[in-house]
Amino acid sequence: MTPLAALGVFGGALEFLVERRGLLAEKALEHVLLSGGALLVALALALPLGVALGHLHRGSAVAINAANVGRALPSLAVLAIGLTFLGFGYANVLLALVVVAVPPILTNAYVAVDGVDPDAVEAARGMGMTPWQVVRRVELPLALPLLFAGIRTAAVFVVATATIAAIAGGGGLGEILFNQASYRLEGVVAASLVVSALAFAADGLVAAVQRLLTPRPLRAQRPSLELEVAAPRPA
Repeated sequence: MTPLAALGVFGGALEFLVERRGLLAEKALEHVLLSGGALLVALALALPLGVALGHLHRGSAVAINAANVGRALPSLAVLAIGLTFLGFGYANVLLALVVVAVPPILTNAYVAVDGVDPDAVEAARGMGMTPWQVVRRVELPLALPLLFAGIRTAAVFVVATATIAAIAGGGGLGEILFNQASYRLEGVVAASLVVSALAFAADGLVAAVQRLLTPRPLRAQRPSLELEVAAPRPA
């Protein structure tokens, strides 16, 4: 009996990590590509809209209601609806994950820009800055800590939720998690550990980008991961 066997299921999971590392690496890559694609689409959709609404100080109902609707829709329900139009595969799962990612990004982008000190904005306008210059040189730098908090929340949500991709033929680590008959409980636990590691890595990566882009005087600010309560979404 190997030393790891004495640890029971957890020891078996560690052995699975070593012995089936090729399989786990392949599924982890699929998981990362799917999660990254969904996050990029969500950023392209939600970030400009949230910044624009925050700059105009209008549309709070849009941001808040979009966030609430996005949270209320179970991911599995989005997948089921998507199957009708998109069928099995990458596109359907991508849609479900974008629905997961948009609410925290949109809400935090709006609140972050809308909450910038009005005196700083008025001073910039008094110096002759155009609206675009005000956004780029004043509002965005001051809003970055809270804005990136929403992106970090979305990244963790997407990585964790991407396991449902296996149900709709999207690949990823969910193919191990939902196939206990083939990979046994040890394989399921091992895949869960990899998903957890990917979620921590995604949060750390976005945090590193945030630190690089945030002006040095603002780096001491530590906003919560999301302005609203980040309750887990129903599956």
